Amino acid sequence: MKGITKRWVLNTFAVILIILCILIIAFALIVQNFYYNGIRQTLSGRSSELVNIFRDVGDGSETFIERARDYVEDFPDKEQMELMVINRSGKAVINSTGFSPDNSEAMTDYDRALSSKEHYGDWHGENSSGENIMALTRVITSSANEPVGAIRYVVSLEEADRKIFIAISFVCLIGLLIMFFIFISSTYFLSSIVRPVREISETAKKIAQGDFNARIDKFYDDEIGDLCDTINYMAGELGTADKLKNDFISSVSHELRTPLTAIKGWAETMQLDGFQDKRTLQKGINIIIKEAERLGGIVEEVLDFSRIQQDRMVLIMDRVDLIAELDESIYMLKEKATRENKHITYEAPEMLPIIVGDRNRLRQVFINIIDNALKYSSSDAIVNITAATDEAEDNITITVADNGCGISAEDLPKVKQKFYKANQTVRGSGIGLAVADEIVKLHHGTLDIDSTEGVGTTVTITIPVIKEQEEEEQEEAGEEE
Repeated sequence: MKGITKRWVLNTFAVILIILCILIIAFALIVQNFYYNGIRQTLSGRSSELVNIFRDVGDGSETFIERARDYVEDFPDKEQMELMVINRSGKAVINSTGFSPDNSEAMTDYDRALSSKEHYGDWHGENSSGENIMALTRVITSSANEPVGAIRYVVSLEEADRKIFIAISFVCLIGLLIMFFIFISSTYFLSSIVRPVREISETAKKIAQGDFNARIDKFYDDEIGDLCDTINYMAGELGTADKLKNDFISSVSHELRTPLTAIKGWAETMQLDGFQDKRTLQKGINIIIKEAERLGGIVEEVLDFSRIQQDRMVLIMDRVDLIAELDESIYMLKEKATRENKHITYEAPEMLPIIVGDRNRLRQVFINIIDNALKYSSSDAIVNITAATDEAEDNITITVADNGCGISAEDLPKVKQKFYKANQTVRGSGIGLAVADEIVKLHHGTLDIDSTEGVGTTVTITIPVIKEQEEEEQEEAGEEE
């Protein structure tokens, strides 16, 4: 035995056993007291008749002895109890058994009767022969209240002890049956807990070792069953996360390999003897610079994601003109859109409220969202960008809508998760949107995505406007830091 079973045996079963033992002992004492009191009351009832029999005995012990002899001879219950007549000197002179009285045996009940005001005393215990007995003595007194003798009743307790033993044995048998049924039912109950727990433990080990297909059979619809469902769900989520991680590694590896291949290829070409074409040389240098910037962007994106995961991303907060940052982001992607025969439509609003934020991070968000809209749109697609404030001028809303391939209803809730890529055929690491979402959250804003597969996608970025009082408080907090 070990674990839960051992603790149950030591705690619950042992406690139940102790309680049953205490109850059995209490029952034994009650039964013994019941039988012994019954015998004591019987003897007391018998002795009470002596008051009338020896009422006029006078002061003479001889009269007492004669009358006592007649009482013993006529006593009807000689078979059930033994009578002894004790003289004034404390010696037994008559015995109902017909044998000579044994005066060598102590008579504790007689001594108690002599010292009692009621002239009555009882005692139970073993006699010299080892027999368990109960004795009761009533002292007979003269008219001057002086002892003239005593009558002693002696009853064997063997029959009473036998009945007490039978009663206790019966109760012990019931106790054993109770313990047996408790043990059987508890063993079954413990098995219903321990067996699933062991299977959970084994399955958890498999999951820890990377077997995310391991599942636990649900035995019962209770807390253990809920735990099984939770672990099965966890295994599924870990398997999904592991697959996303592997896809991410594969995707990033591919994203890194492509520019590295271009850089290496042009570098080797430029090393060839006789390479004198300045136009081709300039083209190669431009490609190397472009691909190096692309590599830097990928690395920076991964580093940003790492900072976010470790809560180490620091924003450099300042007053930001959101129109200027959005204009610059669109300008940076205009050439790419033209090259891919795609169109960006944008009509800048006359004025937007100044916000407090990190201009570089906000520009990073805009570039990521617009770049995604271009990547997932086909030729001749239109990406429409708008910026405006709500009626209360509490928030600035920037919307990027495209008429590209869209996102399926199944993938839509997951697109902002780390490593997740709804479309594996399009380049990208799968963490850009997660980074953008986190940056917007750090600005106390929201990034919402609405999409219909085959129709297009609309991304809405909402950033709260900092009021003058809030701006002052933030500036004061920055000065204190």
